[in-house]
Amino acid sequence: MSRPVGRIRFMDAQRVNLDGFAVPDAALGLIAFDSPADPEPSLVIADGRVVELDGRPEAEFDTLDEFIARHGLDLAVGDEAMALDNVEFARMVVDPSVARAEIIRLSAGMTPAKLAKSLAMLRAPELMMAMTKMRARRTPSNQAHVTNRLDDPLLLAADAATAAAFGFRELESTVPVLADAPSNAVAVTIGAAVGAAGVLVQCSVEEAAELELGLRGFVSYAETISLYGTDQVFLDGDDTPWSKAFLTSAYASRGIKMRVTSGGGAEALMGGAEGRSMFYLESRCVALARAIGSQGVQNGGIDSASVAGAVPRGVRSLTAENLMVMMRNLESCSGNDALMSESEMRRTARTLPTLLAGSDFICSGFGSIQRYDNMFGPSNMNAEDIDDFLAIQRDWGVDGGLRTATAENIGELRRRAVAAVRAVYSWFGLAEFTDEHAERAIDAAGSKDLGDTDTMAVLNAARTIRDSGMTGIDIVTALYESGFQTEAERVLDMLKARVDGDHLHTAAIFDEQMNVLSLVTDPNDYRGPGTGYDLSGERAVEIDAIRQQRSVADLLDAQAGAADSDAFTSSGTAAAGQDPREVVIGLSPAAGRAIWTTLSGLPLTVALQEILAGLEEEGCLGRVVRINDTIDVGRIGLIAARLSGSGIGIGLQGKGTALIHRRDLPPLANLELYSVAPNITRELYRLLGINAARHALGATPDPARNPYSDEAIEARYHTKVVSFVAIERRCEQPGRAPEQLELRGVS
Repeated sequence: MSRPVGRIRFMDAQRVNLDGFAVPDAALGLIAFDSPADPEPSLVIADGRVVELDGRPEAEFDTLDEFIARHGLDLAVGDEAMALDNVEFARMVVDPSVARAEIIRLSAGMTPAKLAKSLAMLRAPELMMAMTKMRARRTPSNQAHVTNRLDDPLLLAADAATAAAFGFRELESTVPVLADAPSNAVAVTIGAAVGAAGVLVQCSVEEAAELELGLRGFVSYAETISLYGTDQVFLDGDDTPWSKAFLTSAYASRGIKMRVTSGGGAEALMGGAEGRSMFYLESRCVALARAIGSQGVQNGGIDSASVAGAVPRGVRSLTAENLMVMMRNLESCSGNDALMSESEMRRTARTLPTLLAGSDFICSGFGSIQRYDNMFGPSNMNAEDIDDFLAIQRDWGVDGGLRTATAENIGELRRRAVAAVRAVYSWFGLAEFTDEHAERAIDAAGSKDLGDTDTMAVLNAARTIRDSGMTGIDIVTALYESGFQTEAERVLDMLKARVDGDHLHTAAIFDEQMNVLSLVTDPNDYRGPGTGYDLSGERAVEIDAIRQQRSVADLLDAQAGAADSDAFTSSGTAAAGQDPREVVIGLSPAAGRAIWTTLSGLPLTVALQEILAGLEEEGCLGRVVRINDTIDVGRIGLIAARLSGSGIGIGLQGKGTALIHRRDLPPLANLELYSVAPNITRELYRLLGINAARHALGATPDPARNPYSDEAIEARYHTKVVSFVAIERRCEQPGRAPEQLELRGVS
């Protein structure tokens, strides 16, 4: 095979080609929708009992059919719901004028195959419209992963406080070493309490261990109860729908919020798809979740997201999975927690529909820590993406559950979280941490910044927590007696909430005043434009105020800090020159008045000195004038040229844009244009002077070229340019003549 041409070699090197893309294969379950093996929808009820479900008679029911038939369907509405035309029902789902409650009522009577057939018809924008209406809770939220590869409790606490400060209302931790789980749970719970009130915490480990952590008050929710769409995969895990239902009841009966986990592609990944499509199998899982009494579902691919993403329409099926959960009247914790692609564009496209439509949890685990520290594996969004996510919220005016936290606030919270964990661990004799280690944890961007960590000390602390019989109440006591009264009260409030159980309602979260927001207290009431959730004025301000935004006043302050007020001396009105070797440099109105640093970061005086040096190098003389009555760089250059003895002038704006002009050219014409101000270096300003001199002397210089760059500098600088132009406009003085300037240190 001949070598591909350069364009193809270049395309082959792009990161999207690190992803796996599969040829659809229904036999292996590598098909998103509508496998030939998917059953046709059917529901036959005799004497109040389901005797046929999706083409399978009762005598042939597997365990999933049996459980769904007995516990997962509203038989009172079954005949009505199943009789609806699939297209008709799909349109009802999208139509804002059809109330959410009506869709919920009908969905309750639909079999897995019926619901899958209808939702498979929805296109991407229709899925988003439906999700906007169908999510359970009116107010969107988000969940974070908080882990590190060392299970370092100080770093866990600092990162938990950071995640809470950014607005995450659930924090999910796990462990690289199972025995460390009690220590991790305690550290994240304390850190979350430092960051904000009402943050729910999970430590995702083996189910018996996780349940014990919940019973002892170290965590407040769980979501590791996995469901699958075929009997075989259930049996491989020694599980049945009945065992999952029992575990669900065990959590809920002790005031621990829980949801189940499933996701398209899991059965194909485990070799048990039975030739069925990913979406149909997930429809069985969601029906089962409703049947076993879970208040919610974490789905949308999860660990198998990349399997779904490998086939056509697979990513679309992940969003449709989330919608299906909402239509079963369950909390949707909407995936976006597994890195389904190495492509930045594909990762964003995967998450954006859910962010725009809104969900009970936009992500079931946004990696609030760095990718390398995420012990679940990298999330689709990680700490590297937080600023991007905040900006996207701002771009679209949508609520993704997060907010900007200032550098000062984050620093204070991390310091307090580390101090609180040190105090609690010292109180119980679990471990002692040095001041040096504490300072590293406060400052660390990730565990690589910690240096050496005594992992045996963590293991011993976890063992002591487990064996001593400690409970959440003991943590409250230690915090209170160690001077962390606010945090003690927040942990105690979470324990008290377990008694009344309001947070066990579907899609429940606490706000920071410990109010429960749920399907019961905060139901989604979207019925079209002008209804449903929208940003309040206060929330809009919070979303809009990202830390990177800058105003004209901010730029003026920065420029004032770089001002060199003695650099220029005005000597009156500038006159026309006579020397044929003279080149006039015309400055914009704000240059040397309010603007002192160009977009490239170069001091304006340095840029001028380089231009003057280039002129001198070629045997020409430079004269500096300020053009007061225009901010247009073309007119500035032309006026300078008409004042110049050689007829050649240079226009230079405060932001650094420059050109060479000639007195007989139209204003918008020029000899050379240095337009990309952020890329103009000292060397290029020197070349500008050299080329202007050569033009003045009658030569034809080789024009300067913009340097090679693949940076999108427009996004980086355009808003700053708006501020520069506003400052120039303030300094503009219509009708005022150009003035002669002397630059200090230049004769």
